[in-house]
Amino acid sequence: MVSSVASCPDCKSIDLVVDKRRGEVTCKSCGLIIEDNIIDGGQEWREFSGEGQDGRRAGAPSSYAKHDMGTGTEVGSSSEVYSLSVQNRRKYLRLRKWHNRSSTSLERNLKYALADLKRISSLLKIPPAIEEEAARIYRMAVERGLVRGRSMECVVVGAIYIASRLFNLPRSLNEVCQLTNNNKRDVGKTYRFIARELGIRMLPSSAGDYIPKFANRLGFSAETQTQAQKILEIAKDSELTSGRGPTGLAAAALYVASLITGEKRTQREIADVVGVTEVTIRNRYKEMIEKLDLDHLINDAKEKREAERIALGKAVDEEDDQELRIQE
Repeated sequence: MVSSVASCPDCKSIDLVVDKRRGEVTCKSCGLIIEDNIIDGGQEWREFSGEGQDGRRAGAPSSYAKHDMGTGTEVGSSSEVYSLSVQNRRKYLRLRKWHNRSSTSLERNLKYALADLKRISSLLKIPPAIEEEAARIYRMAVERGLVRGRSMECVVVGAIYIASRLFNLPRSLNEVCQLTNNNKRDVGKTYRFIARELGIRMLPSSAGDYIPKFANRLGFSAETQTQAQKILEIAKDSELTSGRGPTGLAAAALYVASLITGEKRTQREIADVVGVTEVTIRNRYKEMIEKLDLDHLINDAKEKREAERIALGKAVDEEDDQELRIQE
């Protein structure tokens, strides 16, 4: 807010005060209001939430996770109807009814589907950024007519799975389908169709992405996780990972790493956590042992632990003998 007046025209004083709230210029010497209704050329801070001023210039940002992108309007709220007279109440309810009916089929589809997407994302513990990407993928699929003739929930789950793959979030198709009670075959066909039609390229899942998640569930230490990652790198260099499922490879690598570090878990325990069969873990384990020659690593680790145990036992015996001598 800038004033063009340099001095008071009445008393010629230069002691002027600018009131930004009222938009006035006042002389402090004689009290004369020199200018009023001054235009403020600064930023316009406004708040439309009705909850007070938060210093925002506009409302909330637009979001694909909302059916109206966060820019839609509502005819009041349901609680306001009780503060109106009977005649105005009928008018208010009629306006709300026709406002809701005026939405298109696309908007209604998005309204129900995105609410379902938020529920499933919460169930799968999907981060907000991936949820936003899944909503964008679903919106593009609806706009191109790819949802027609398919289950809405299958398309939603497929969009979440595609977004998780794009962000390298370790979520297997088995895990997603089990938690959402959907058929794996239907979801698989749906997400492949959507990805192909929308031109989305997804890189194959890496077994290393699943190591931290599975290791955390099994209670493995950081040493075992590091050892499992090293085993997977060796297997990748030997071209042992091509054509094999990432979850099975991650489970076998953790099993071998547990044998090396001494944090033993049975194949059954690992299979229950990872979601694969014991046969799969056994087959991948045999391939790693035979082709990567890991027997010597396991044997060396066992000998090292045994030597440490013996040394620790001797140290304890020496301490006990010293205490006995002191007591004597």
